[in-house]
Amino acid sequence: MTVARILAEKGRTVVTVQPDRSIADAIHVLSEKGIGALVVTDAAEAVLGILSERDIMRALARQGAGAMDAPISSHMTTNVTTCKRDTTIEEVMHLMTDGRFRHVPVCDEGKLAGLVSIGDVVKRRIATVEAEHQAMRDYITMA
Repeated sequence: MTVARILAEKGRTVVTVQPDRSIADAIHVLSEKGIGALVVTDAAEAVLGILSERDIMRALARQGAGAMDAPISSHMTTNVTTCKRDTTIEEVMHLMTDGRFRHVPVCDEGKLAGLVSIGDVVKRRIATVEAEHQAMRDYITMA
């Protein structure tokens, strides 16, 4: 299964934010949407960075309450690992495991095309394993 399949099932909507917004603004958006990360984009929908709950916690640990007024650009992760629609679930799992992050933006020709989370990947992987398990049980029953 590929990232394109995940996006087809879950949709391509991504909550984005501009780099000049404050950390406090980002916290409100994360809370309102019930999500763990925001993709930081420019006007052309190019990925500039990602701001996760971890990034916010690090900002608060370094600067205390003063971090709340800081722009997102000063605390976002700028070295963002992205993938393409034809990336497989296994490849995304390796990216997430090796990089120790839970969200991977999907880019198409330099523009944001979706977002895949660890939850999306695990859900699809479990479904695949369960289907394979059921197929094996059916095969054994028929033999």
